[in-house]
Amino acid sequence: MAEFSIIDTYFNRQTVTSTDVNSVDLGVGDDSALLTPPPNQQLVICADTLVAGRHFPLDTSPHAIGWKSVAVNLSDIAAMGAKPHSILLALSLPQIDHDWLKGFSQGLYDCCDQFGVSLIGGDTTQSPHLTISVTALGWIETGQAVTRSGAQVGDFICVSGQVGDAAYALQHLGHPLQKRLDYPTPRCQLGQKLKGLASSMIDVSDGLAQDLGHILKASHVGATLDLDQLPIDAALKKLQQEKQWQYALAGGDDYELCFTISPQNYEKLLQQQLDVNITKIGQITQQKGLTFVQNGVDHSLQFHGYQHFA
Repeated sequence: MAEFSIIDTYFNRQTVTSTDVNSVDLGVGDDSALLTPPPNQQLVICADTLVAGRHFPLDTSPHAIGWKSVAVNLSDIAAMGAKPHSILLALSLPQIDHDWLKGFSQGLYDCCDQFGVSLIGGDTTQSPHLTISVTALGWIETGQAVTRSGAQVGDFICVSGQVGDAAYALQHLGHPLQKRLDYPTPRCQLGQKLKGLASSMIDVSDGLAQDLGHILKASHVGATLDLDQLPIDAALKKLQQEKQWQYALAGGDDYELCFTISPQNYEKLLQQQLDVNITKIGQITQQKGLTFVQNGVDHSLQFHGYQHFA
């Protein structure tokens, strides 16, 4: 089967899934896609690559791989406070496997459909290794993007959902938490609600401590993190504390949102209807570095998040 036959069979669905029927002027099937930017909006764009055996176990279901390849990108769009719009897919395959392609494309489209996103183009080629690169596009009102560099001394540090689930599942395949590893949920609605409220934000992909560290570095501030407040699953609470913290702070693959917010805006956020729980886990400080506290006592911990070139 030729490259274009693969595209036509699995990736050229004609129905527009985006809520705005006019939002894709030209999609899959031409040299490039065409979009008309909404007035007074900035384009938000990001890309992620997933490599078999590196970013997901080799026996992961193709449907889950399709879902995750979209979800991890939408998580980056959400971390800017933006509304996701569309994706581009670059797919490198060792060989043509129709059952795999059917499952993968269905997983990809299921995630697109859930979050109102369209597949508008891409590329398919042969490679020794299964490699999936997705580029995601979104829109946000000009000047409204939530970056990593806005954290202020006195801000609360919050995180959505639970942390450590995916890392735990990777070591305990078959556990119910494996769904959190295979089918992460990008916090698109929360990200948009934090626009105008959060002072800084990042998605938790490489471990909470490491990713929060990116905010601290970009904002030139420090932080105190309360170990007792980490939102972790009941399965993790059965472990020794050090192991709990290792999963929660350094595990990665959570795709939750970590953000800083002023006490006043935090109160405003609590009055909104949110689709995910929010936990206050610490506070921004003037003193640089990340300090861990338990029962009011400083804890000396060293955590290293996910390293792509470890």
